[in-house]
Amino acid sequence: MSTLPPGLPVPTSLRAAAQTAAQAREPLVVMVTLKGCAFCEVVRNNYLAPMHRRGELQVVQIDMLDRKSHLQSLQGASTTPYDQARDWKVTMTPTLLFFNLQGQEVAERLEGVGVADFYGAYLDQRLQVARSKTQ
Repeated sequence: MSTLPPGLPVPTSLRAAAQTAAQAREPLVVMVTLKGCAFCEVVRNNYLAPMHRRGELQVVQIDMLDRKSHLQSLQGASTTPYDQARDWKVTMTPTLLFFNLQGQEVAERLEGVGVADFYGAYLDQRLQVARSKTQ
């Protein structure tokens, strides 16, 4: 079972999370993370969790090494967070993916942290693109 840090929801159904996001006219942001990932903590605590608490972001997190938790995919299939991350070809954490209700990526992935000073701007740009394709 996943023991991810608090701050972001850990879904049992990506499909249900996408439906909630669609009702809010927002993309679903999925953070693929790893327990103990320092850069993941920065992204979670400094960007995603505050935006989520303010109601500005529909976001969930999955642990890319969790092979035991049951997860419903965006298409409704039964999977695990590990298999889902592999299906998405995620190779590093943190990786943020931006989805519409149909499970299509609607903005470029945000992989790793790169230059921390610009992370907020990179996130804002991708959210703007994703929102323009989901509203």
